Amino acid sequence: MPLGLGRRKKASPLVENEEAEPIRAGLNVPGMDGLDGGVVGLGEGATSEGLPPPPSSMRPRLIFHTQLAHGSPTGRIEGFSNVRELYAKIGEAFGIPPSEVMFCTLNTHKVDMDKLLGGQIGLEDFIFAHIKGQKKEIDVFKGEDALGLTITDNGAGYAFIKRIREGSVIHQIQVINVGDMIESINGHRLIGCRHYEVAKMLKELPKGKEFTIKLVEPLKAFDMISQRSGGSRSASGVQLGTGRGTLRLRSKGPATVEELPSAFEEKAIEKVDDLLESYMGIRDSELAATMVELGKDKKNPDEFAEALDETLGDFAFPDEFVFDVWGAIGDAKKLQAR
Repeated sequence: MPLGLGRRKKASPLVENEEAEPIRAGLNVPGMDGLDGGVVGLGEGATSEGLPPPPSSMRPRLIFHTQLAHGSPTGRIEGFSNVRELYAKIGEAFGIPPSEVMFCTLNTHKVDMDKLLGGQIGLEDFIFAHIKGQKKEIDVFKGEDALGLTITDNGAGYAFIKRIREGSVIHQIQVINVGDMIESINGHRLIGCRHYEVAKMLKELPKGKEFTIKLVEPLKAFDMISQRSGGSRSASGVQLGTGRGTLRLRSKGPATVEELPSAFEEKAIEKVDDLLESYMGIRDSELAATMVELGKDKKNPDEFAEALDETLGDFAFPDEFVFDVWGAIGDAKKLQAR
């Protein structure tokens, strides 16, 4: 089916601001007092033009407990409204530069990508900050078209490895691990790049040639392999999304308290996230959620393609991918209707 006739690629405010958005931490917004055990979305924290931020007296005081993943006393942080501010607060709490923070996990100190702090944070979640550890430089021979990497980013300029496919080129190199930050490829510095940019560069490396990749691994502690006590909460004891709603902050417009995603949306987001990994080598549940939101009310794939171009034009999604995403959203709707 032909797609995207007359499609225009244009920069989007959402994409322009997204560098500080995959981890959405919008706090200090009124209407939160009744959300015990709820979920806080992380985002830009910007209000719509002409709307001043709510007065301090109306903002609930939300305090989160945090530790450095390799071991530290427990710190208390509050008053952040996006990922960069979150890292700054962690830096203040532990006396380290915010640039040392690579990513955060919820309720576990381990490098567990299933517990990565992503689109929302529960009000009772315990935050573990993983900071920079050993640097390493590896020469890799690209013997296959695909390296077997899935890339994500921390929302503050660091892209890192989220998954390594078993049996792949990278899987055979023992010193490259999940959680490693990608600092440069063939001398091209990647600090400040988004995950899809890094994935594209890796995909375009010529097959049959060697390339050099510089990585930074998370700082590890001697007891990292054992379960740590001292304030961490069991992942089974805290389930994201079990509160009364989600506080979502957008790059434009005021923050809104929304109901949790429907069964249809959850299934569609999962399918679209799988497609992102298949086509682009990235996983990004927030990007997938945005695509589902854009497509769920569209009548045909061309309307959907136009909406993607208007909102996410910088990604320049190919028509084949857009068609598959449209199909995934449609499949999820059919499952809901049964």
